[in-house]
Amino acid sequence: MDYGYAINTIWVLIAAAFVFFMQAGFAMVETGFTRAKNAGNIIMKNLMDFAVGSLVYWFIGFGIMFGSDLGGLIGKIDIMSMGTYDFGIPTSAFLIFQTVFCATAATIVSGAMAERTKFKSYLIYSFFISLIIYPISGHWIWGGGWLSNLGFHDFAGSTAVHSLGGWSALVGAAILGPRIGKFGKDGKPNAIPGHSLTLGALGVFILWFGWFGFNPGSTISGMASTSIAHIFMTTNLSAAAGATFTMLITWLKYGKPDVSMTLNGALGGLVAITAGCDVVGLRDAVIIGILTSFVVVYGIEFIENRLKIDDPVGAIGVHGLSGAFGTLCVGLFATEGGLFYGGGSSMLVIQAIGVFAVAAWTLSTAYILFKTIDATIGLRVSEKEETHGLDLHEHGIDCYADFVTKAISIK
Repeated sequence: MDYGYAINTIWVLIAAAFVFFMQAGFAMVETGFTRAKNAGNIIMKNLMDFAVGSLVYWFIGFGIMFGSDLGGLIGKIDIMSMGTYDFGIPTSAFLIFQTVFCATAATIVSGAMAERTKFKSYLIYSFFISLIIYPISGHWIWGGGWLSNLGFHDFAGSTAVHSLGGWSALVGAAILGPRIGKFGKDGKPNAIPGHSLTLGALGVFILWFGWFGFNPGSTISGMASTSIAHIFMTTNLSAAAGATFTMLITWLKYGKPDVSMTLNGALGGLVAITAGCDVVGLRDAVIIGILTSFVVVYGIEFIENRLKIDDPVGAIGVHGLSGAFGTLCVGLFATEGGLFYGGGSSMLVIQAIGVFAVAAWTLSTAYILFKTIDATIGLRVSEKEETHGLDLHEHGIDCYADFVTKAISIK
């Protein structure tokens, strides 16, 4: 019996279970940071983007991402993932690990477009990001495509997963428009508090936990004990530094430590370290987390105050901006080839090419997708539906029936 093969397989399956649990984390963050009248809708979207994405990715997306390379741009289509692959573990183990990554990229958009998106429109988006958008750029990076051949390094997906989700969220939220009452007549943003910071915090803790599968699991080898241990530490230190320094920034900036922004600071640190968690030292992981805290705070403010884009959970700043920044940091802090370690600027240039290529691909394809949906069945619910809540109109439920203080008629 090949014990190494068995250990590697078991490790990847355990890591996949960790990453699957992150869906619950995203659901709790998005639910907690939005209003109670939309809680059921948020839960339904996080459930169904995983369910729909699993089927679509298995049926065709996996082949596009990992099939035989065709010109560095796309993998050979493999219907129902029945081809022969050599990943060092059973294909099914690698497939489920990649499936949960695909689901992460898809679900990031849910929070940025929360509280005003038609459920059926969101399902269509989830279908196509799992079918085409994510697998093609994923092939460039991890499937033997042109970025991989160029030397682009994104170990666990700061760009491949998180920035892709963030850029999709940027386009979707921009086309969708802000929630009713988000911006005043003078253009200044109004706070629309979420209904439960407790749920939001629980979601962040779940995501932090899940990241110990997301990053270390990307070794695809349970035998790589030294690397796994190192990645556990870089992942944790960056998150800790992101949370701590976001707290300090908001304390100085606002006069009080901001809870929701600090939670996002932890997530930003996790997103940023994901690209280089295997090639940066522990000290540099802390530095990346510290720098990302500024990206999170000022990035979220820029998106809201300057771009006038309403992102209820800060997904664009946390995933889009922090993912891009963390990917660039590989070119600075990698102990072999990084600019600060005598490697010159070549690695940084390659990282920048990858960041901009994936951004261009995602922004353009997401724009076409969301514009098409908007022009056909529409993206946004009616003003009445948005005011009453998506739970009532989209699903016919009330998630907090025992806490109702005011009856609402849908007639």
